[in-house]
Amino acid sequence: MSSDKTDIVKLQSVNHLRITMDDYFSRLKEAVETKKKKIAWCTSVGPAELLYSIGFEVYFPENHGAMLGAAKTADKYIPSAVAHGFSPDICSYLTSDVGAFLQNETPLQKSGFASVPKPDILVYNTNQCREVGDWFSYFARHFKVPVLGIHTPYCINKLSGSIIQNVSKQFKDLVPELEKVSTQKFDIDRFRETVRLSHDGCVLWRKVLETAMNKPSPINFFDAVIHMGPIVIMRGTQYANDYYVILLEELQNRLRNNISSVTNERYRIYWDGMPLWFKLSSMAKLFAKLDTCIIASTYCNSRIFDDLDPKDPFESSALAYCKLFIVRADDVKEKVLEKLMSDFSIDGIIYHESKTCLRNSNNRYELPGRLMNQTNIPYLEINGDLNDSRCYSEEQSIIAIETFIAQLSDKHSKQT
Repeated sequence: MSSDKTDIVKLQSVNHLRITMDDYFSRLKEAVETKKKKIAWCTSVGPAELLYSIGFEVYFPENHGAMLGAAKTADKYIPSAVAHGFSPDICSYLTSDVGAFLQNETPLQKSGFASVPKPDILVYNTNQCREVGDWFSYFARHFKVPVLGIHTPYCINKLSGSIIQNVSKQFKDLVPELEKVSTQKFDIDRFRETVRLSHDGCVLWRKVLETAMNKPSPINFFDAVIHMGPIVIMRGTQYANDYYVILLEELQNRLRNNISSVTNERYRIYWDGMPLWFKLSSMAKLFAKLDTCIIASTYCNSRIFDDLDPKDPFESSALAYCKLFIVRADDVKEKVLEKLMSDFSIDGIIYHESKTCLRNSNNRYELPGRLMNQTNIPYLEINGDLNDSRCYSEEQSIIAIETFIAQLSDKHSKQT
């Protein structure tokens, strides 16, 4: 095992990514300044396709929360939200975002925004968690604008027709309310086209992630969480699809030339749970030093909605958003994870127990042990959070990770 190498091969596509993201914020800024387009706030697994099809510019507070985490400023803002009445135990995306708003600060000010873009309407989907509804309702009260929600069932085992029909009807019920705010009327053909673009973008994103099935992998988790930006905030647009054509081409070129993301890949790890946004760079270096590549993750796979179908845009949207990993029962999750372990040739699993994200922490109800019994793949649990660094002990986690990789090394030595 290497002791001094931290070789990570950087993706050149990051330059195109920066342009793609800058252009998105430029379009959003133009909508703020000219008022030619209305602005809808949307959850990251909300009905973005529908909003884009009716002519909204769409803003994603969760993306803003991740920006605050990656900028390592969340700890500055969370106490303001707590003082305002939000619990420190709820989603730290929420408390970071609200706290920054209360302090009238945002990373978007570097892009010329005075503040976060004022919404004309807010639309959420509770398929991620109930807290998005509370989050969006806070801003709806502040800005005195409408807030709409899709309420998806939790712990879905079988995706029955009644569930899909119920959620599909909720999608349809949004339309007349959105039309009251938008400058455009709903057009089913535009919606079909947006759904088609979203489907195609999700297929490209799946292909990007599946390049990691190769040994060695041309991409790692720390690359993927950054490069998933367009599939989150531009899903349903040509802008996202154009970017993933570029990224996929670079990764396929890496495959042809046997270029790996981690120079000396020996161990292949699956990451379950949220990223530690405030530790992405240092963690990437740590795993590279340990000749270890985080190959795949629940987080990045959760943006693959290839069930979307322009022939039936409402029902397929309901199906795609109800198949989301976070919404499924543990029996389904185990089957999904078991397949991923095989597909990506995983040596070990790391479960991130995120203090403020119950729904994305899959180690709370014995799942890791059951999955290990099925696959014989060892696992490690680490405690932390998506944004709140006060919940994370770096020293303890590094010791645990180094020990875990050493155990994998011993296991490999015995097998060979």
